[in-house]
Amino acid sequence: MTLSRVAIAGAVVLGVIAGAPLAAAQPVSVTPLNSPPKTPVQPTPLPTVTEQPTATPSADLPGLVQPAPVADPVPATGTTSTAAATTTPASTTTAAPAPASTAPSAATPASTSTAAPASTTTAAPASTAAAAPAAPQACAPWTVSTVASGFGVLENLAFDGDGTLLLSETVPFGDGAIRTLTPAGEKGTLVSDVASPGGIIVDGDRVLFTTGNNVMAGLWGSTNGTVESVDRDGENRTTITEGLTMPNGLAKLDNGDLLVTHAFGDEPGLSRIPALHPSAPTKVRTDIGSANGLFSTATQVYVGNTVERSTEVHVLDPADLTAEGTTLTLPGSGATNAGDDLVVDSDGRVYMALNGAGKVVRVDPATGDSCELATDLPLTSSVRFGSGTGWDATSLYTTSFDGSVHRLTPPTN
Repeated sequence: MTLSRVAIAGAVVLGVIAGAPLAAAQPVSVTPLNSPPKTPVQPTPLPTVTEQPTATPSADLPGLVQPAPVADPVPATGTTSTAAATTTPASTTTAAPAPASTAPSAATPASTSTAAPASTTTAAPASTAAAAPAAPQACAPWTVSTVASGFGVLENLAFDGDGTLLLSETVPFGDGAIRTLTPAGEKGTLVSDVASPGGIIVDGDRVLFTTGNNVMAGLWGSTNGTVESVDRDGENRTTITEGLTMPNGLAKLDNGDLLVTHAFGDEPGLSRIPALHPSAPTKVRTDIGSANGLFSTATQVYVGNTVERSTEVHVLDPADLTAEGTTLTLPGSGATNAGDDLVVDSDGRVYMALNGAGKVVRVDPATGDSCELATDLPLTSSVRFGSGTGWDATSLYTTSFDGSVHRLTPPTN
């Protein structure tokens, strides 16, 4: 159940004033998707969702950046081209345990193809209910090192596959930007004057990103959010679609359609932007709560929530996003965890950033096993596997609201 605007606003203000996570970390675990629940629960039918274009954007609203999740490791299916190479991390500290993983293989982004907007349907239940989460499994420790610091509030990251890390940055006063970072630590700017950037993906020669990812815009239902495109050299910036309320996560389906998540607003959930009609985004799910983290593969779409009673990852079918899916439930209070961005590796394991708990956790949907890869990562907002020259493809890289970028290196044994 989505929290009231007043409650959310209070939580956001307290979190920002304190300059710390919402609460202490909770153990993380998930029940197997392929086993029946201990206590059967009947799926709740979804409401009928009518697709219609969002309203014309209004003026930008100043405000805060929404609560975000924690980092994610091992390269995932559906990421941009990769070339693995190791980089020497700065100041290394030991984090909480986590298992080693196999070096992932990266895939090039899918090319745009003919696709029509999702049609109006009565959706099936959001997901099959899962049993109570199992106790977290012991993990071998991953090593945490600082790659860079000194940025503004960092919400998301993406690798361009050629050796550059892209970062969405918001600053307390003034416009944000899409920043760049090299393995050597050199900082730069791909595009400036970006109002509250959120999710970033690299699509061939283009970089796509959301704007208007601002908590106050979400609480007030402002429709000033957009999805924009810019060439990888920073030229030819264009708007793909507009009129969105606080678009956060961003992903691309194999047919060329884009997906965005909305954690706040009158109808939090998941929207689809058809490749053939990008000016007509439609809501396809409003029954999955405060949708935040988003990642897609050829066969599944993963959507995490952020301010619900429990932290969940909904696994949906990209061929029919309104159909019944499955749900991974993490232990602990949803408000305490404050789940943020997530990524999936080539073996289907989910890595999620817990912004409030200051952790990165891993969940295996096939077995239900879960563990904490790293702790003591305050306000971690996003996680991705390395890609391109100078970035280790087996390591996870994370962003934080405190303006830092970290690397999580798996154990060697």
